[in-house]
Amino acid sequence: MSVVGNNRVGIPIVLLHDAEGAVVEVETKRGELIRGLLFEAEDMMNLYIKKAVVLGPAPGAKRKVEQVYIRGTEIVFVVLPEMLRHAPMFQRIKHWRKHGGAPPEGVGVAVGQTAAILRKAGERRRGGFGGRGGFGRGGGGPGGGGGGRGGPPPMGGGVGRGGPPPPMGGGNYYGR
Repeated sequence: MSVVGNNRVGIPIVLLHDAEGAVVEVETKRGELIRGLLFEAEDMMNLYIKKAVVLGPAPGAKRKVEQVYIRGTEIVFVVLPEMLRHAPMFQRIKHWRKHGGAPPEGVGVAVGQTAAILRKAGERRRGGFGGRGGFGRGGGGPGGGGGGRGGPPPMGGGVGRGGPPPPMGGGNYYGR
């Protein structure tokens, strides 16, 4: 189970996303140190850094680059700013540890149209009569054989025009 509220990303990726807009330092597999403004971090740890200074890999080699894109598989480690020590994600982790994985209040609560859809589905599961469909589409209420759109079936049996059932031997509905 993920600490951050969904099953896609974990703590390091959330920290990288929280660091967007701050100055970071990245070491690559080639031995380069890249320091600059983290403009965007992707879930695969690909980083887009602006106003970067690239050091190495040769000793003393230093160059300024307006922007650099680093593939996540090339990253050895990332130095993040000290301010992330107080990131909101760590409050979620504390809550998660304290309450055994239960999300904090307000996290995961549906809002808007999603909440209305979930509420209706819950009412249907509990057997409520709210909304369209009344007693259920076509199943009828207790002892009924109809129902559907609008409520209980008419008195006297099934759904029809109100006359006697059609003759067994053929003919039309009115027995002619």
